[in-house]
Amino acid sequence: MKFISTIIGFVLFVLFFGFALKNTQEVDLHFFLNYELRGPLVLMLLGFFVAGAVLGVLALTPTVFRHRRETNKHKTTIATLQTTAQQASAQPQPDSVNTQQ
Repeated sequence: MKFISTIIGFVLFVLFFGFALKNTQEVDLHFFLNYELRGPLVLMLLGFFVAGAVLGVLALTPTVFRHRRETNKHKTTIATLQTTAQQASAQPQPDSVNTQQ
């Protein structure tokens, strides 16, 4: 399986590298207030892809922390229930054993 994923990674790298070599022309990116950014097309695409990925991760951060907090709460509840069940299932010791009749 690792061999197949290595081959797939290599093929994707070659495809993206070929894409980068084919798209080296300069592009102009126009922003508000007459701000203009010039650079190779492939670097612009890469920059906006990275910015989108970072914003996506930041958007998911509160959800991840909420799930971690809930998981920890559930783990402590399970541990409490397990200790309670172990204590309840233990045989109670007799108070006294009267062997004389």
